[in-house]
Amino acid sequence: MPRRLIVDMDGVLADVYSQYLNFEESETGVRQNIEAINGIPEEEAFKNIRNYVFSKGFFRNAPVIRGSVRALEILIRKYEIYIVSAATEFPASLQEKHEWLLENFPFITWQQMVFCGLKSAVYGDIMIDDHFKNLDSFRGKTFLFTQPHNMGLPEKNHIRVNSWEEILTIL
Repeated sequence: MPRRLIVDMDGVLADVYSQYLNFEESETGVRQNIEAINGIPEEEAFKNIRNYVFSKGFFRNAPVIRGSVRALEILIRKYEIYIVSAATEFPASLQEKHEWLLENFPFITWQQMVFCGLKSAVYGDIMIDDHFKNLDSFRGKTFLFTQPHNMGLPEKNHIRVNSWEEILTIL
């Protein structure tokens, strides 16, 4: 039986930081320098983040993180993959996330999509996520996908990865 790989969506497959920056620039006319917000929680870096994530199209139109499609196409041959997103916090996002996955990762079936509240409800052998709150409670091997909000913070017991290319060399 193949090992189970749990993959986060936002910040790991979907480039939500591009969306935050674009929404904020559209709202304020100013584009933040991404390096200036390294190590700053998303809620502090983007004052109106709650408005952005509840906006129609925020999740549906997020760019794909470079290398993620190719990597999952390779990894799906070795692992039982589930895309797990804490989507129920943003109920309007459920349809957008589902459509986004179908469009960008057509080889991921509906049975492999898990939209939940707390990710502690899922189990597996490996988890790739960009948030400590999800990795800390996971009982398997954990990979911290680098995003501005977790830059400069200690990895704890997680393995930091900076790209999908790096993940492929490890897994």
